[in-house]
Formats: sequence, structure tokens, C-alpha cells
Amino acid sequence: MIRFPKLFRAASAFAIGFSVSAAAFMISAPSAHAASCWNHNGSIMRLEANGNARTFVYQRPRAVLRRAGVRRGTVLFNGRKRGNSYVGTARRYSKFCPGTPLTYNVSGPISNGQTKVTVRGDRQVHRRCSPTGEVAYDTLVFTYSHQC
Repeated sequence: MIRFPKLFRAASAFAIGFSVSAAAFMISAPSAHAASCWNHNGSIMRLEANGNARTFVYQRPRAVLRRAGVRRGTVLFNGRKRGNSYVGTARRYSKFCPGTPLTYNVSGPISNGQTKVTVRGDRQVHRRCSPTGEVAYDTLVFTYSHQC
């Protein structure tokens, strides 16, 4: 039997323990949170999925939205996946009301082999942050682009 000095045995035990812990972290971290990138109306969105919870946030908003205060990480949709559809809340941003998006309920199917999400809903029409009494029917389409 070969006997190693105590210092070597302690360092080896630490290195083995560290390697096992690091490997366990590397294996479990990606499964904790899934994210993919999607195209929506000229912007790149990030879909964050956690269980059945779903959130589309702006990864790269188009210029007109940046003027309305939309930045990377700004939420456009949050809700849940129910069967083969999404149900939740969408937001509409305006340069006239920065920081105060109009929220409304939307729902719709997942299609094209899980690569397209289309949600629809009625929203109030506002002009310069004031409701007009009119209602518009909005459709938001998200098309899968790539893994973020």
C-alpha cells in the first residue's frame, strides 16, 4: 500500500470534491431555466420558460420601441402554457406614456412544430395616454429564431 503525505491527501480530497460539485452544478444549471430567441415585429425577443410559466422579454428592441422606453429585458408578454397554447397578459408601449404600458389579456396557439406562437386579444385604444373609448383587436406573432 502506498502512503501519501497528509497534505497531499487533503488536497486530493478537496480537488475530487470540487470537481464533483462543479460537475453537478454544470449538469443541473441549464435545466433550471430554458431560454430561446424569437422574432416579433422587427425585434428579437427572449422566451423564458420555467415550468408552464412563459415570458417574452425584449432582447433587442427595434428603434421605435427604444424611443418609447423599451430596453433589453422589458416584458412584452407573461403568462402560462396551457396545452398547446399560451394565455396571459401583453403590454403595449408608447413614447407618449414611457414607463406606463397598456396591459391587456391575450391567448392563442403554438404552431409549426412549436416554432410559432400567435396570441390575440382586445385592447383599449389610447391617444397620448388617454383612452378613446375605442377597442382594437391585436395579434402578436412570435417566430422561433435561435437558442439565445
